[in-house]
Parts: sequence; structure tokens; C-alpha cells
Amino acid sequence: MEKVGLGTVNWVVLIVYLLAMLAVGVYFTKKSGKDTDAFFKAGGKIPAWAAGFSIYATTLSAITFMSTPEQAFLSDWSYAAGNLAIFAIIPVLILFYIPFFRKLNVTTAYEYLEARFGLSIRLIGSLLFTLFHIGRIAIVIYLPTLAITTVTDINPILIAVAVGGLCIIYTFLGGMEGVIWSDVIQGIILLGGAILLVVLGINAVDGGFSTVLNEAINNDKLITAQNFQFGGAAAAIPIIFLGSIFNNLHQYTASQDVVQRYQTTSSIKETNKSLWTNGILALITIPVFFGMGTMLYSYYTNVATLPEGFNTSAIVPYFIVTTLPTGLAGLLIAAIFAACQSTISSSLNSISACITVDFKQRLFGDGNQKSDVWLARIVIIIAGILGMAAAVYLISTNQAETWNLFLAITGLFGVPIAGIFALGIFTKRANTPGVVIGLVLSAITAYFVKQTDLTPFAVSIMSFFSSFIYGYVISLFFSKFNKDIKGLTIYTKNEEYVKPVVDKKVS
Repeated sequence: MEKVGLGTVNWVVLIVYLLAMLAVGVYFTKKSGKDTDAFFKAGGKIPAWAAGFSIYATTLSAITFMSTPEQAFLSDWSYAAGNLAIFAIIPVLILFYIPFFRKLNVTTAYEYLEARFGLSIRLIGSLLFTLFHIGRIAIVIYLPTLAITTVTDINPILIAVAVGGLCIIYTFLGGMEGVIWSDVIQGIILLGGAILLVVLGINAVDGGFSTVLNEAINNDKLITAQNFQFGGAAAAIPIIFLGSIFNNLHQYTASQDVVQRYQTTSSIKETNKSLWTNGILALITIPVFFGMGTMLYSYYTNVATLPEGFNTSAIVPYFIVTTLPTGLAGLLIAAIFAACQSTISSSLNSISACITVDFKQRLFGDGNQKSDVWLARIVIIIAGILGMAAAVYLISTNQAETWNLFLAITGLFGVPIAGIFALGIFTKRANTPGVVIGLVLSAITAYFVKQTDLTPFAVSIMSFFSSFIYGYVISLFFSKFNKDIKGLTIYTKNEEYVKPVVDKKVS
């Protein structure tokens, strides 16, 4: 397949976008450097709508920007059940999770785990998050870069360095406040760009919207009765929905990049508003990104054809660079970059929060706040370089399967850790030995379940419940390790939690 040049005007649009992101980081440099509270929680001064936009942009990566339309192009809208699951869990988050994160005034999600179970569980959760997200940074850079360079003549190393390098710089400078306002800009660009892409594509099809809709209905490209049947050819919506519930519980309760944003608003009421903002954006995403895939199906059925042997993972950038007018193509490639950078910058700031707060401050004290901010910035550089270097390695050697294996191994503990959070909040008898053994057994169970023909969504369901059940049952054999949990479970949700005095060493 012949590759397409991006053109001068499109390059100018891309460069202007990248420089604008850098300017945001520079603007917030002074404010973010005051102390770790400012660097990691933006001083609790972020408006609810902006925090909600930031959560949305963080969870929607460039991979999602391209894979969701691809799914609708190849199949149907059944995976939209995952977006519905995000909206469905918001009341659960507001009722049962947010009160504890806000009550403890946590900087990292894993501070709750220490309060409930002990320091060892906090360090395990924080370390697993850090390792997984360094790998995730690499994949988030690598896969969109691969897709874009499949259809254009842009040097892939240049993309990886530009996207990753600029993320490191503006996250280093602007802290969480810079990250959030960058996310807002990027969220608007990626959502607006996607809507524009859908409108332009529909207009290019003879008959417009009615043609796209009729072809989607006639070719089972939306939702059919088959989607609700277990074991059928179509994806079963109930399994997708339930599996997505537990995947999202992991992301919204046990993943630092999202939980950290709960503390950036001024009150629990504002945090709740930010979640509803994110939920509404997740619903808007359904017709936009799945509609994009349906539009592409109609376009490449009626207007043009894809090259023989074309890799559909690159269908969105291919449509952009071969179909859209100069300037608009640059803007929409920038939208893909925006989706990529919002995820990377969030991971970088969250990794630095884990290393600084969960390890340095917890184990060695939080004496000099300004020096801790510099430590956080150094961690951002190191984590960013590691992720970017891994992405460049994948690009140059095509070793994606090896890196995906790394992500799969560390990811085996992701949903089980969400089970541990639930175990702490919803039960009284869970204790440290029980949850440690339960976490390991759950990861082993998840590994073997992944080897079956079950969908990844079924694996998520099994991972969550195995972690919860193993942890609870095994805890019953270690009752002498039970601790004072007043104010830490739903049974004493409204009672004050009194933080014990601890020395800064592993206990």
C-alpha cells in the first residue's frame, strides 16, 4: 500500500497543537511547584466539569479512539455496553467509594489500603500500578504510532519522541493542574475531532445519513437479538456489560490515575459532579465513536475501497489522510495525538505520586515539600523515558507481543486489586494475610481462566469475585490479624476515622 505524505499545512496544525500543550505546562509551572499537594492534587481547586473532562480524557486513549470505530466497522455496537457500564457504576462510586477517599484525604488510592489492611498491601498496590502504567505508556505510544505510520510517510520514531517527550515536559512543569487543563483541551479536541470526522464521512456518502443507517440495519451493524444470546456468533451484551462493570470498578476505585482526580475538586459534592460529567461524556462517546465505525463501513462500501490486505486497525488514520481536506487532516491526526497524550500525562503524574507519597514520604518522611516536588519531577522524567524507550524498542524491533505479555502479567493483578478495595469497604472480617493470599490466588485463577475460550469480560468477572471470595474466606483463618476498622467500612461510613500515629518504616 502506497503511503501518503502529510503535507505542510497539516504539519503546521500538528506543531501548533503540540506547542499549545507545552504552553499549558509552562503556565502552571510556578503554582505546581509550591508543594506536593499542589503538584498532585492541584490544591483542590479544579472545577467539577474540568475534573470530569480530565477523567474522560484519561480513560479514553488513542487506542480506544481507533479500536472502537474498528470494532463497529468489523462487527456491531455491542461493545457500547462497556460505556453504559461506566454510567451504571457512578451511583456505586458516589455511595460507597468516594466518601472513603475524601474522608482520608488520600493523595494515592493505596492510602486507603494501608488504613484498612496495612502498609504491605499499600506498597503492593502502588508498585503494581507503577509497573503496569510504565508498560501502558509504551503501548499507548506504540500502537497509534504504528497505525499512523502504516498509512503516512511520517517517521515513527519522530512521532514517539514528539508525543512522549512533550508529555514528559508539560507534566514535569505543570503538575496535576497542568495535566488536567491539558486533558480538557485534549478532550475537546478528540471529541470534537471525532464528531467532525463522522459528519464529514456521512456527507461523503451518497444519500447521507439515511444510506448509512439503512446499510447498518440491513447488515446487522447496530444491535440485534443475537447480541443478547450467550454462545452465539455475536458478542453477548450481558457478558460485555458485567465484565465492563468490574473493569471499570478497577479503573475508578483502584487505579491511581483516576482516583487522584477525586481530590482535585473542592468538596465531595464537586467530586460527585465530576463523575456525572464523565458519565455523560461516556454516553456521548457511544454514537460518536461507534457511529464513526458504521460511517466507515458505509463509506468503504459505497464510495471507495480499502487496499487489499489492509490492516483495519489503521482505518481511522487512513480515512483521515486519504479523504479529508488539508488542515482538517492535521487537526484530526492531532485528535489522535490528544487521546494519546492525555493518557500518558495522567500515567506519568500518577506514577510520580505513587513513588513520592507511597514510598518516599511514607517510608522516609515528608519533611521538605519542595524537594519532594523535585523528586516527583525526576520520577516523571525517568518513567517517561522508560515508557518512551520501550515504545521506540517496539517500533524498531516489532516486539509488541512480548510487551503485551508484560502488560497481561501485571494486569492480572488489576481487577483483583479492585476486589481487595471492595473487600475492605464491604466486609468487616477481611485482614492482611487473607487479602495477600487471596490476591495471589486470584491472579493465578485469572491466568488459567485467560487460557480458556472465555471472553476477556468473563475473565474480569472471575478475577474480581475470586479476589473477593478468596480474600474473605482465607481471612477467617487469621482472625487474630483483624484491626480497628472504625470509619473504614460501609458499616461505619459516617463515623470519623482516626489515623493512627505511625513511624516512617515498613510495618
